[in-house]
Amino acid sequence: MEEVNGTVKTEFFLLGFSDHPELQRLLFAVFFSIYSVTLMGNLGMILLIIISSHLHIPMYFFLCILSFIDACYSSVIAPKLLVDLVSDKKTISYNGYAAQLYFFCSLLDTESFLLAAMAYDRYTAICNPLLYTIIMSKRICCQLAVGAFLGGTMSSIIHTTNIFHLSFCSREINHFFCDISPLFSLSCTDTYVHDIILVVFASLVEAICLLTVLLSYVFIIAAILKTGSAEGRKKGFSTCASHLIVVTVYHGTLIFIYLRPSTDHSLDIDKVTSVFYTLIIPMLNPLIYSLRNKDVKNAFKKLISGKLFS
Repeated sequence: MEEVNGTVKTEFFLLGFSDHPELQRLLFAVFFSIYSVTLMGNLGMILLIIISSHLHIPMYFFLCILSFIDACYSSVIAPKLLVDLVSDKKTISYNGYAAQLYFFCSLLDTESFLLAAMAYDRYTAICNPLLYTIIMSKRICCQLAVGAFLGGTMSSIIHTTNIFHLSFCSREINHFFCDISPLFSLSCTDTYVHDIILVVFASLVEAICLLTVLLSYVFIIAAILKTGSAEGRKKGFSTCASHLIVVTVYHGTLIFIYLRPSTDHSLDIDKVTSVFYTLIIPMLNPLIYSLRNKDVKNAFKKLISGKLFS
């Protein structure tokens, strides 16, 4: 345990959106609706993929895991946020803060690695279609998924350990969940070394994932442009459009939040941005993949038709 003013620190106060008390009920209604849609969308996507046999291919295997991660990491944040919006006591224990930070960072980086694996899957499907089922076998898909979770876990251990080696001068955190940058602002000690560790490892994860995505799409675009027909090029680009949208929004937000020095952070801006990637993006992902994917739409129609006419 750290000490603050000579007393053992057992909990933190999450200020959240308490500077706007008149908006608490409205924010609760908005965030509750977003969280509900997130759970229904992602769990619905998982169920649809499981029960639709024609979706049992690598692309939808990874999409199923992505939906699971989105549901989990949104659930790490949203329930506590909703409770705090209707509660006068907005506290979280020291161990609870460490646990939320660990699971959040782990799932966040796992999603980064998984999106890279999904880019490799699209590269294989478009550039090596005849060898696709051999290259992306069940064994390889499972290894890529396990590797994504291991990468996220190791990264989270580093970040969590790095953060909780600091000494804190205050228990009031100007944020709505347990993130890294708000704790830096509470530190009594120089955070320069910790800042370097954060940027180095965050940059390493982003570099590995983004390089994989960029290289995959360089080869994908080159292969699509070699396609003779306009219809073939359209089909090729539409196959990758959903994934490319998700990757761009997701990594763009993470880079904005975490790859800046802590001295450049505006916590109010970070709170708004954090709402976007902790609550909005997990809600949008299943919508992006379902609205732009004929296989998913057809599977959903068959499911509804089966229920209506059985």
